Amino acid sequence: MKFLTLNEYDMELEINVRQFIADIKEKVRAAQYEALKAVNVHLTRLYWDLGKAISEKQAIGWGKAIVPTLSKELQSEFPNMGGFSTTNLWYMVQFYNEYHADANLQPLVGEISWTKHLVILSKCKNDQERQFYILATKKFGWTKDVLINQVENKTFEKYLLNQTNFDMALPENIKNQAYLAVKDHYTFDFLELANEHSEFELEQALIKNIRQFLLEMGSDFTFVGNQYKLYVSDKIYSIDLLLFHRKLQSLIAIDLKIGEFEPEHKGKIEFYLSVLNDTVKLPHENPAIGIIICKSKNRTIVEYSLKTSTLPIGVATYNTSSTLPIEYRALLPSAEEIGQKLLQFLNSNKID
Repeated sequence: MKFLTLNEYDMELEINVRQFIADIKEKVRAAQYEALKAVNVHLTRLYWDLGKAISEKQAIGWGKAIVPTLSKELQSEFPNMGGFSTTNLWYMVQFYNEYHADANLQPLVGEISWTKHLVILSKCKNDQERQFYILATKKFGWTKDVLINQVENKTFEKYLLNQTNFDMALPENIKNQAYLAVKDHYTFDFLELANEHSEFELEQALIKNIRQFLLEMGSDFTFVGNQYKLYVSDKIYSIDLLLFHRKLQSLIAIDLKIGEFEPEHKGKIEFYLSVLNDTVKLPHENPAIGIIICKSKNRTIVEYSLKTSTLPIGVATYNTSSTLPIEYRALLPSAEEIGQKLLQFLNSNKID
């Protein structure tokens, strides 16, 4: 049995006290967060009920004048409680009218805050799109600003089109987060590149504009390095860009191609991932993920190329203008296929 000296005992006691205090602080923060969530749920439910009440009166012929009158009365009666402006009351009516008849949307009313519902209500006109953003916001804890960025970057469309093999190659616990982290198409409109440019010029332009590049990649990516060296036997190999995704806890190897995707590109990125997993990945981290970003791709060739790979790879395209390719929206699946994919997303992302 080992006996501690007085100094060692004091040090151990101090460490235990600090840990105890840190644990208590974490409990308080968690309780504050849960209390805030509860307030948001009750507030959103209240707004739902108000929207329903006003809508029902509108349906029996009450005029629009009831809304400004109600707004004035509520603000007078509850001066310390915001949210009763005429504009916000009309949003409540719209919220109820557009959600109450949808069996998928109505149960999600209390899952996110009112301000986030307003973002989705104003920016998304499709019920399936709204369902997706509500679920994703709840599941991944998106802030209002992150949600706006996700909507404006067309994450819903890119999720539906995403070409990866994550279903087969990633653990269940990170699979769906990875689907959202890797896009099908990237817009690098911040680059000052000629139409004809080399892979080196593309890489250097991305490095020069690293902040905008990481914003386009997503909020949880951090930069590790470019031309990242891998040493295998007596040879040196270089990864164009190496990133790290904080939520996935995964290294992200990016291979840049200025032409069309070719099947042999898959072998190169698989090699990088194997070496990263064996020599760079830390024990607590998840498997490295590869993204091949090319100028164009044939979706059928990509599908066949990824079918036999056991390492997680996504194949995306890029352009350097602010407008998505014309054919992009035409590639979206049918309403039935979208419904099936959303159902899969819903079933694998149950609200905790």
